[in-house]
Amino acid sequence: MTRKIFGTDGIRGTANTYPMTAENALRIGAAAGRHFRHDGSNGHRVVIGKDTRRSGYMIENALTAGLTSTGMNVLLLGPVPTPAVGFLTRSMRADLGIMISASHNPHHDNGIKFFGPDGFKLNDAAEADIERILGGEIEPAQPDNIGKAKRIEQGEGRYVEYAKTTIPRAVRLSGLKVVVDCANGAAYRAAPDVLWELGAEVIPLGVAPNGYNINRDCGSTCPGAAAAAVREHGADLGICLDGDADRIILIDETGAVADGDQLMALFAGLWAEAGRLRENTLVTTVMSNLGLERFCEARGITLARTNVGDRYVVERMRDGGFNLGGEQSGHIVMMDYATTGDGLIAGLQFLAAMVTTGQPASALTRSFEPVPQLLENVRFEAGAEPLAAAPVQETIAAQERRIDGKGRILIRKSGTEPLIRVMAECEDEPLLQDVVGSIAEAVRSAGRN
Repeated sequence: MTRKIFGTDGIRGTANTYPMTAENALRIGAAAGRHFRHDGSNGHRVVIGKDTRRSGYMIENALTAGLTSTGMNVLLLGPVPTPAVGFLTRSMRADLGIMISASHNPHHDNGIKFFGPDGFKLNDAAEADIERILGGEIEPAQPDNIGKAKRIEQGEGRYVEYAKTTIPRAVRLSGLKVVVDCANGAAYRAAPDVLWELGAEVIPLGVAPNGYNINRDCGSTCPGAAAAAVREHGADLGICLDGDADRIILIDETGAVADGDQLMALFAGLWAEAGRLRENTLVTTVMSNLGLERFCEARGITLARTNVGDRYVVERMRDGGFNLGGEQSGHIVMMDYATTGDGLIAGLQFLAAMVTTGQPASALTRSFEPVPQLLENVRFEAGAEPLAAAPVQETIAAQERRIDGKGRILIRKSGTEPLIRVMAECEDEPLLQDVVGSIAEAVRSAGRN
């Protein structure tokens, strides 16, 4: 069955526009409830978290109505990071966890992410079954079996206390000055609290959400504000989270930006030396820099690549029994601590490395020299299929011949937005720019209706 609404990371779209309408969210909640409550008992529960978007209230209420209509009992967590939902789903013995968030997207978008009882995101088969149920008549619960809903206050606190336990008890952050940019998103309370309670001097940014300013000129997709704050305050480190806090970008003490590839290189190297990198393997996506691949090869570490999307990284990690993976964009998955990308926990691990090695952030965020990489996002109009156009295919083939032996090209369609992502790597930068520019222009022309 072809899935109609699930993308690479749950369901996402513009708020109050299909599929992110209140009416559809109610039916999604009912379909998910029917998928998980199949034995007729009243002991099933679901935890729901959200970020700080205004539309989160609407979707939260609609999902709750749908879930309770099929007999699920709902625990409302309020604004919490996405990884907190994964953690609390398992910790609180829930059958289902739901995060309402569009991650790094602007405020007018929203999304619904699902976690199974094991704390991991649902697999394709479960999502397909929910889609199947959604496409038919959804059987409601009998009046005596309608579910209950209540708001709980301790969920965020439980996650905060857990996050603090992920670094060694002897490691304190005393003497470290840390800028943390929470993107006016889901971690605006949790992240500063964790850092301060572990001893750091904290300069918080992006901690005044108003429903509309999530990810606006702040957070992991716009690290300039944090870089400026690091320089202004003489901070040792800047931590930039995205709207739902499942990804991280770091700023060293000079104001330089480090992406997920550099973090994975650091952790893979340290864990391999300590004998704790399972199967001596790091899992990442096709987007990760060729420099990371060369770094791993030089140290005898296997680099396993997947399709783009942290869920595919996690699936590969689970299949192979690996414990470290992630994405260049900042999803860092440490299976020893979390079931999904966790920006806060990744930041804590980096701070612990600073303390235990005695090295500054700049020394730890430059494990390898990146191969020049250029990415251009080309938006296309509704109904267009630019990658299927013959002129685009011909252009891609021609450019692949030009760059053969000198680098690589990766073209992919975004799973969350109407974008074609054109990426290439090559040490010949003029050639790199010409290759990407030529393909992007061909895609742009074919993407107009």
